[in-house]
Amino acid sequence: MDTNNAVGFAHFISQSDAVGKFLLIVLVLMSVASWALIATKGISQWMRSKRSAAFLDFFWNARSLDAVQAELNTHGAHDPFSHLSAHALHAQAHHARHGAAKLAEAGTANDFITRTIKKVLDEETTRMESGLTTLATIGATAPFVGLFGTVWGVYHALVAIGMSGAGTLDKVAGPVGEALIMTGVGLAVAIPAVMAYNAFTRSNRVLAGRLDAFAYELHSFLTLGEAPGAAVQPGADGKVRALKPAQA
Repeated sequence: MDTNNAVGFAHFISQSDAVGKFLLIVLVLMSVASWALIATKGISQWMRSKRSAAFLDFFWNARSLDAVQAELNTHGAHDPFSHLSAHALHAQAHHARHGAAKLAEAGTANDFITRTIKKVLDEETTRMESGLTTLATIGATAPFVGLFGTVWGVYHALVAIGMSGAGTLDKVAGPVGEALIMTGVGLAVAIPAVMAYNAFTRSNRVLAGRLDAFAYELHSFLTLGEAPGAAVQPGADGKVRALKPAQA
């Protein structure tokens, strides 16, 4: 917008006091933080989805859990599914070698593997939800910060008009209209944050459901030697092919 105009955003900023400028700076910082989180989590989710798909394809086509363990030892765990598999396989091998040597390892191998899987699921849920609180806070508070800036601007505009004694419409509409800019800025900051929060929350919920289902089948592989779920790739005869258990 032309800064030489009698009214507008630049004129509003130049006429704002310290409180108005502070509120605008807060909204700008909120916007920067929001878009940084949106970009970071968006890229993270895309990479996590790609890596998870690659690992699951390998897992369900592996001949045994030993092959899965070898893959994890070679390339490491870089997604929730491989992370869960690595810890569950380690828990099985550790309990088979050392038994319940510590209080944290008390119980049967089944109990120890179950606790390990639950712990990893909690860790992955916490990791997926990181940053969402900030997005939710920005989405909820930015409109009110903008509204407060508008109220503050309208108050000072009306005081200035009252002191000048010029109460005509052209003298009132300009300053009051400028003050409404802060509400618009607040909404512009909040809307992307709310949309991103809802999108990330849904994506995390879908991933958490898939991870729970995979954890159930992985637990069955480790304790029973076969999985009851339908997520296992069927063989040529149409029957579910069970993986061979890992060697302790």
